[in-house]
Amino acid sequence: MTEATVDGGTSTGSTFASQFPQPTREQWQGLVAGVLRKSRVIGADDAPDNPEDLLATTTYDGIRLAPLYTADDASPEPGAPGLPSYVRGARAAGSSVDGWDVRQLHSDPDPARTAEAVLADLENGVSSVFLQTGAPGGEDALDPAELPGVLAGVLLDLAPVVLDPGADFGPAAEALLAVFRERGVAPAEVRGNLGADPVTTHARTGRAPGAGRDLAAAADLAVRAHAEFPHLQAITVDGQPYHEAGASEGQELGAATAAGVAYLRALTAAGLDVDTALGLVEFRFAATADQFLTIAKLRAARRVWARVAQASGASAGAGAQKQHAITSWSMATRRDPWVNMLRTTVAAFAAGVGGADSVTVRPFDAAIGLPDAFARRIARNTQSLLLEESHLAQVIDPAGGSWYVEKLTDELAHAAWAFFQDIERAGGIAAALDGGLVADRIAEVRAAREKAIATRKDPLTGVSEFPNLTEDAVIREPAPALPGGGLPRVRYADGYEALRDRSDDIYLATDARPTVFLATLGPVAQHTARAQFARNLFAAGGIDAVEAGATATEDEVVEAYRAAGAPAVACLASSDKIYEERAKDAVTRLHEAGARHVLLAGAAKKWADTNADGYVFVGCDALEVLNRAYTIIAGGDR
Repeated sequence: MTEATVDGGTSTGSTFASQFPQPTREQWQGLVAGVLRKSRVIGADDAPDNPEDLLATTTYDGIRLAPLYTADDASPEPGAPGLPSYVRGARAAGSSVDGWDVRQLHSDPDPARTAEAVLADLENGVSSVFLQTGAPGGEDALDPAELPGVLAGVLLDLAPVVLDPGADFGPAAEALLAVFRERGVAPAEVRGNLGADPVTTHARTGRAPGAGRDLAAAADLAVRAHAEFPHLQAITVDGQPYHEAGASEGQELGAATAAGVAYLRALTAAGLDVDTALGLVEFRFAATADQFLTIAKLRAARRVWARVAQASGASAGAGAQKQHAITSWSMATRRDPWVNMLRTTVAAFAAGVGGADSVTVRPFDAAIGLPDAFARRIARNTQSLLLEESHLAQVIDPAGGSWYVEKLTDELAHAAWAFFQDIERAGGIAAALDGGLVADRIAEVRAAREKAIATRKDPLTGVSEFPNLTEDAVIREPAPALPGGGLPRVRYADGYEALRDRSDDIYLATDARPTVFLATLGPVAQHTARAQFARNLFAAGGIDAVEAGATATEDEVVEAYRAAGAPAVACLASSDKIYEERAKDAVTRLHEAGARHVLLAGAAKKWADTNADGYVFVGCDALEVLNRAYTIIAGGDR
C-alpha cells in the first residue's frame, strides 16, 4: 500500500511513525518513574516494580483505571452500531441524521409560566417536552388537569411529550391521552412517554405503591395506550434514585436493569409479546462531569439490556435500549452555581458521545430552586452548541475503538450484571428495596464517596476548591420537593454548603464572618504556598482568614495575632526549615496569647512534636477540620 506524502506524491516506503524507534512499555515506565522522583512522589533512589500502580486510581465499583491503555488491554468485540449488543449505539446511523432529542425539564407548578417556558424552549432548539406533574388538585407540582392549557401551543405531532408524574401516573397519563384525542392528533404521529414508574416511587418513598399504582397498573396502562397510540411509550425506568443516593455507576445500572426486568415481566403478564414490551420501556440515567464514566455507563447499559432481551427470547432487533440521559442533580451546587454550566456541558457532551437517544441538561440553578429564563436558555443552548457548532452528533460512536473506553465499558457491564444478579437472587427489585439490600450496598459506596469529598480527593470546584466568600447569593423560588422516606437524596456539596450557610448566618448577625488567624512565619516566599492552601481550605467552610504577612520573629507573629483581634483559631504556615527551628515555640506563644486551637499547615506525622492541636494538609478531612473550627469559634472544647 502506498502512502501520500506532504507534497502530494506517493511513497513506497514506511509511514512517518515507523521512521522513529518504537518505544517499549518499559521505557515509558522508566520515564514515569523519573517524573515521580522529580515531583517527590517517590524517593530519589526508589525503583518501583511498576510505577503505573502509583498513577492508577479505582472507581467506586472497584474498577482499576490505569494511566495507560494499549491494544493489549483486550475487551470483547463491541459489534457494529445498531446491532446487538448495541454497545456502539441503538441505531445504525447513531445521531448523525438529526441529532439526539433535546429534552428539557419543566417542574414549575404554575401552568401559565410552564406553558410560556415550554413554547420558548420549543422555539429555540428544544425538540421534546418533559413535564413533572403531581397529584390531581395538588399545589406542589403541575396539576395534570392543566395539561390542555400547558400544551395548547405545542404541535403534538412534531414534539414528543414526556411525563414525570411520580406516584400519580394514572391521572397524568389519562389527562395527556385525552389531550391527544381532543386535539385530533393522528395516533401514528404521537410520540413520547407517559412516565409510569412505580419502582422509582418505591425507591424514593420506601413504600411499595398501593392499588392502582403498582406494576400491574402500569402494565395495563401501557397495553391500553399502545393499542391506541402504537409509538407512544408508557414505562420509564429511572436510575436517578440510586445515583442520587450515592450509588456507583455499576449499582445504578444494576438496579435500573432489575427494575426494567420487573416491568418486562409485568408487561408480558399483561399479554404483550416480549418484543412489544421492550419497545414500551425507556431508561433514564444520570450523566455526570466524569465524562469517561458517563460514556462507558451508557454503552454498558445497552449491552446489559441486550443480554436481558436475548435471555427473554426477544428477536435480534428488539433489544436496543432507549436511553434518556439527564445531567446529575447530585453534582449540582448552590454555591458558585455558575460552575454548574461547565459541569452540565461536560455531562451533556458525555451523554451525546455515549449514545443517549435523548438528553436533558439541568439549568445551572437547579439545586437552588425553579430556574429562571436565563438559566433555561443556557441549558438548551448548551445542547445547541454541542450539536450545531461542535457537530458532536455527526460522528457515530466517537468513543468506539478507544482502548480505555472499551475496557471501561466491559468492566462496568460486568459490575452492573453482578449487582443485577444479586438483586434477582434477593427476589427482584421490590424485595431488594424492602429487604435493605439496595440501600445497604449503596450506603457503602456513599460512605466512601463522602470520605473522598471530605478529604477533597473528589474536588468540588467553587465549593471545596477555589470558593468565593464574596459571591452574591442566587435567589430562586423553591422547586417542588420529591417524596422522601426511601433511599436518601444527597448532593455532593451538602457538607460544605451547610457550613457556608452557617457562615452567612453569623455574618448577618454580627456583620463579620468567622475568622481564623494565619500565623505566617518568615518571609513571603517561605509561607505563601501553605498559607494559600490553608486559606482555601477554611474558605470552603465559609471561614475567612486574617494573615500576619511577612514576619521575622515570633514576637511579630503574636503582635499581628493580637492586632487581628486574637481569633480563637490560629494556623501556622511556613516552610519545613522554619518549622524545624521555630514551629514548637510559635505554637506555645500563640496559646499563651489566647489562641484556643492552633493548627499547623503540614503533615500530622511529620510535625507531631510541635504540640499543635491539629493539622491541615493535602488529604486531611477538611470537613472535620472545619466543623472543629466552628466548635472552637463558638466557644466549645478544643
